Amino acid sequence: MKLLLFGGTFDPPHMGHMNNLRAAMAAVQPDRVVVMPAGIPPHKQASATPGAVRLAMCQCFAALDPRVEVSGWEIGRQGRSYTFHTLAMLRDTHPGAELFLTVGSDMLESFSAWYRWRDILALATLVVQSRSPGDEDALRRAAAPLEQAGGRIVFARAPALECASSDIRAGKIPPERLRELLPPPVPEVIKTCGLYPNIQGGNWQ
Repeated sequence: MKLLLFGGTFDPPHMGHMNNLRAAMAAVQPDRVVVMPAGIPPHKQASATPGAVRLAMCQCFAALDPRVEVSGWEIGRQGRSYTFHTLAMLRDTHPGAELFLTVGSDMLESFSAWYRWRDILALATLVVQSRSPGDEDALRRAAAPLEQAGGRIVFARAPALECASSDIRAGKIPPERLRELLPPPVPEVIKTCGLYPNIQGGNWQ
């Protein structure tokens, strides 16, 4: 069985995330997909949005495909979320499964700084997702030392979509564009929970 792990802060999830997951699934052809919103990420500031709320927004991914499930395992853990621990859990709960881990192009370049990165390479094949057109050569250069360390890497090509969760939270996206970028039930959760005050004044719901 092929199992694909798609993780992130998802604060909020948007169509760029959806496109990336579609591309990763096309590249891997997994039997099962686990979308895992992060608990407390080790490499950046923790999200101000409660984990349970981000988990509710991530239900948008389940509409993509019956193979997709959304897990709150990292959110339910105490302390910082390390990818190694999540992959080890999936290995133990799905014995014999071939594991795949999605990695953004920016994270690929700093991957050797991750906690137990060599063990991650032993556990899972990396599915690298481009962030911008024309970065293929740079990605392959960044991937080369990981492959020399025994890593297995697959490249996924998602349609370029200029969007960042931080821009959504900051109110930098025009209302008409915001309606296109947020899949259900994300707008409903944002409105119900009063998230992101910078966008609440706009007529975008």
